[in-house]
Amino acid sequence: MKLNDLQINKTDLMRIIQETVPGKQITMAHVIASPDSIIYKKLGLDPKIDYNRAAIGILTVTPSETSIIAADIAIKASAIEIGFIDRFSGTLIITGTISDVVIALDSILNYAKNTLGFNVCNLTKA
Repeated sequence: MKLNDLQINKTDLMRIIQETVPGKQITMAHVIASPDSIIYKKLGLDPKIDYNRAAIGILTVTPSETSIIAADIAIKASAIEIGFIDRFSGTLIITGTISDVVIALDSILNYAKNTLGFNVCNLTKA
């Protein structure tokens, strides 16, 4: 079955509902090292940086409000900038040097696991 098959007629709008499972977890923590400039532009991030030393950190958390706590930990742990935070989806995007982004995400993972009792994933890098 295709998505188009679900529409009664082609003028109807389709609603997509995002659901999360109950629990306390970090499901993704990823570092994009030396990203291509197009990624910065498409995400609406500051394009005037040295891409060779830069990184983007991506984090997804449940419950989604934890993204606020994660942002606070990241800013206090290293010299990163908040690129995007969504307390409704649990998404946090940070930018900075590669080492600062890694330090920030490691700090978030450690705090979430050891203080908040979250299940956390491993930090991945590309």
